[in-house]
Amino acid sequence: MTNGAHAASPRPTPRERTPRARQIIDTARALLEAVGSNGLTMRRLADELGIRAPSLYKHIDGRPALELALAETGLDETGVALHSAVASSYGDPVSDLLGAYRAMGLANPELYRLITASSFPRAWLLPGLEAWAGEPFFLAGGEPYLAQALWSFAHGTLILELDRRFLEGSDLDRTWSAGTEAFTAARLAALSSPTA
Repeated sequence: MTNGAHAASPRPTPRERTPRARQIIDTARALLEAVGSNGLTMRRLADELGIRAPSLYKHIDGRPALELALAETGLDETGVALHSAVASSYGDPVSDLLGAYRAMGLANPELYRLITASSFPRAWLLPGLEAWAGEPFFLAGGEPYLAQALWSFAHGTLILELDRRFLEGSDLDRTWSAGTEAFTAARLAALSSPTA
């Protein structure tokens, strides 16, 4: 790679779901954001849908399968947003990527927590989905280690923002901007390096 260009991988085809399963997942997603992961139970979901809990199992094989469906939905949406941000960037793909990443996380904080939880059974995910969703970090950074550092900054800053762990009165827009500037400079340095 001499100019930082890299072709994006094809988007993994989402799993096919029946309209009723899709409705259940959509309702579960809204409930997840309202009550958090611990509050999302099959009984509560059934109540929200106006059905009995056992009826859910005709469409979703239990809580782990529901969380998997939610995570795949979230990863797919995140991947679409991040790929679009990088592909349509006219100036600074790092800035556009981080802006899209932050916006997705702030709009869906509980789904973001579910997707990034260390306890999530990633082996069950649709093959290639998680790598594809994260690929825009490489596309924006142009170098694997810079991409990992960029994602680490984005995830760490976002989870601290969601958990309200920054000092009161912190201007988080400036925090994100400072990180963007640093990674943009690192990207430009990597692109101009003779080993790039």
